[in-house]
Amino acid sequence: MPSTIVHMAFAGLIGAALLGTAFDRRSVLVLFAAVIFADLDSFVGLVSAVGHRAAFHTLFVPLGVAGVLLVDHYWLHRIRLVDRWGQRGVRIAWVTGVAYVGAAIGLDLFSAGGANPLWPLHDQFYVINGKVELSSQRSIVQTFIDLSTEDAQQTDGPRPRARGSTQEVHVSTGIDPTPGAEPANVDRVFPVVRSGWQLLLLLVGTGVTAARFYVSHETGGE
Repeated sequence: MPSTIVHMAFAGLIGAALLGTAFDRRSVLVLFAAVIFADLDSFVGLVSAVGHRAAFHTLFVPLGVAGVLLVDHYWLHRIRLVDRWGQRGVRIAWVTGVAYVGAAIGLDLFSAGGANPLWPLHDQFYVINGKVELSSQRSIVQTFIDLSTEDAQQTDGPRPRARGSTQEVHVSTGIDPTPGAEPANVDRVFPVVRSGWQLLLLLVGTGVTAARFYVSHETGGE
């Protein structure tokens, strides 16, 4: 599964692309704080079955932020976020929501272990995985969504693949490696990178974010 620093690298990449003139140290730190917050549900797992990749990996967190921003924009007239934080603050809030969906939830949902994106309304872990191919004999081949008939059988099942509820699935972390109480000699593993694509994302995300800082400095930004 992607580590927190891989999530942060992806969030920095999103910030470099979408923050525009609001890109600076403070705005990037806001994005980093958001993806770090998502992974703090590892600690929730110490006291509840609703733990990592469920409690804070639900889409209702960014949807709640988006709801507040929309209500503030269209219906509030006396106390508005734009009056307090300016257009810069509103832009950072929207980009933070995008980073939360893409970098915090998305990376986990599309990787091993999956996530529980609709908790608490629908308590189910999902893993989205598959392929899209152009075949000379079979035309377009995709396995992300099961479009087979009832009579057709797929060897590896429909996708997105459901893994189970919070009562059935435990995502191991260095904070909470196993369900229940751990033995004294339990091996606590804190991942850094676990695959080539994660290393690539870490290097590219960090490099692009650093380059954007350099360009901003050269052009007179913070």
